[in-house]
Amino acid sequence: MLKSDFAIGEAARQSGVKVPTIRYYEQIGLLPAASRSEGNRRLYDRRDLDRLAFIRHARELGFEVEAIRTLLTLQDSPDQSCAAADAIAKARLIEVEKRIASLNALRDELLRMVKQCESGRIGDCRVIETLADTTHAHGRLAEA
Repeated sequence: MLKSDFAIGEAARQSGVKVPTIRYYEQIGLLPAASRSEGNRRLYDRRDLDRLAFIRHARELGFEVEAIRTLLTLQDSPDQSCAAADAIAKARLIEVEKRIASLNALRDELLRMVKQCESGRIGDCRVIETLADTTHAHGRLAEA
């Protein structure tokens, strides 16, 4: 094994990507097939670790596999326009903003429930009443 080669366990430790996930990324083509040692163990080099870190970061940001595949292809051709990468990032941003709006609607609904039931008896509790009215609550959250 060369000094620049890393066994899969070490590649996992250094990249922060679990061993089964590394194998999966190879299987679906996000990571090139690893070279092999004489004992048929997978070996990774620094470029592979950098690619794994890129994929991990993209996954943490919520990018889907196909978007990551496109971004990796773009990364491999640094002289081209960044319009495609910008479009992928903008699409993800729109998804995040929709999720934030949905979470804000959820927070507002929970705040209303809590405020209306700060004290009193369960029979008068708006938390129980609001939860029982799932059509009403779902409709409000779905609109967000």
